[in-house]
Amino acid sequence: MQNEMLANIAMQKARNKIIPCIILMYIMCFLDRSNIGFAKQAFQMDTGISDAAFALGAGIFFIGYAVFEVPSNIIMNRVGAKFWLMRIMVTWGLIAASFAFVTSETQFLVLRVLLGIAEAGFIPAIVYYLTFWFTEEQRSSMMGLFWLGVPLAFVFGSPISGLLLDMHGILGLKGWQWLFAVEGLLASLSGILIYENLSDAPNDVNWLTKEEKEALTAALLREKESQKIETNNAVSALYNPKVWYMCLISFTVQVANNGFNFYFPTLVASLLGVKVGTLVGFVSAIPWICCAIAMVSLPKLSDKTGSRGILAGFIILTSGIGYIISGTHMVVLGIVAMCVVAACNVACQPIYWTMPSRFLSGAGAASGIALINSMGNLGGFVAPNLKTWAEITWASSTAGLYAMAGFAFISAILLWLTVPLKLGNNLLKNKYSK
Repeated sequence: MQNEMLANIAMQKARNKIIPCIILMYIMCFLDRSNIGFAKQAFQMDTGISDAAFALGAGIFFIGYAVFEVPSNIIMNRVGAKFWLMRIMVTWGLIAASFAFVTSETQFLVLRVLLGIAEAGFIPAIVYYLTFWFTEEQRSSMMGLFWLGVPLAFVFGSPISGLLLDMHGILGLKGWQWLFAVEGLLASLSGILIYENLSDAPNDVNWLTKEEKEALTAALLREKESQKIETNNAVSALYNPKVWYMCLISFTVQVANNGFNFYFPTLVASLLGVKVGTLVGFVSAIPWICCAIAMVSLPKLSDKTGSRGILAGFIILTSGIGYIISGTHMVVLGIVAMCVVAACNVACQPIYWTMPSRFLSGAGAASGIALINSMGNLGGFVAPNLKTWAEITWASSTAGLYAMAGFAFISAILLWLTVPLKLGNNLLKNKYSK
């Protein structure tokens, strides 16, 4: 009982020290990944980039991301998360800022690929990193707090992005140039500032007592021994059928997710009948406030009940329904539907990300989680191109939304099937299963 209490105290301290740092990283990450949606109209008008090239650029980011995902996480496992996460932030921030100088489609596409390469390994590194600090029964809640970076990026980032766009003409720069330059450089600066606040393992910190370090280390070791770890080998994890099933789930979820993120500001502008700017920025923040609430409550519910696949499936199913409703021309109903889509797309993810660590460990977890996220990011490539194709093929602005809804429904089915695969229910014999 004493050791359990000390372990919980250690995890509470780790939450207070580590989680704010990784939330900040994800905020900057998501700003630099999605600000292209805010810049879309003015950026295309000034550079002459076509809709097809823009859709390709929005998606091609994930090709570089996917190819370098596994190597990046393997390197992280060797050099340490602290250094590697700092490297990721600094390089992607500099590349993101370089979009301010784009003048052609070729430059745009090249930078999108480089941005994906620079960011590769970020999310799987965080997922893997949290296994060093938190037991499985707390990990969904911690992942939920990490994913708060997404709604917070939009709650605070949407108005800021709108204001930066409205700086058009200051110092002779376009609004979209201010947007890319400022948000990109902030990411690099944040990477440098948080470096001293991260540690690679409990034994490396001075804010835990010796007893707390020993209790946390023992709790994490007992958990690994109680689980059916199928591999801790980096190569064999890449051939594990369960890893590939998780890849399929990740792919379908990310198709549904990214089909919304890239075009969200444009959807809001269309619904309001205005161009993207400060008004759209503030209205766009509303769904992400709902998302922030969902990110705290739903993963916590998952930890309390032990439900993973079933709960995550119902969450993403609700997103699909929201997609269908969001095609309305009624402003209030459309905004409410977008609130549902934003909240459910994101809240689903920290729950299913607890599943790989149930059967992967060590270097196997590093490569397996990276592969899952890599295949998921291919969904990010498919989403904008699928949305554009559906709208052109059926000559309807809502066809793309229905296509995203279809992938959300497929995701729900795949997540529900994790239960018979023994991935979607709580495997731990803890107080919640008594």
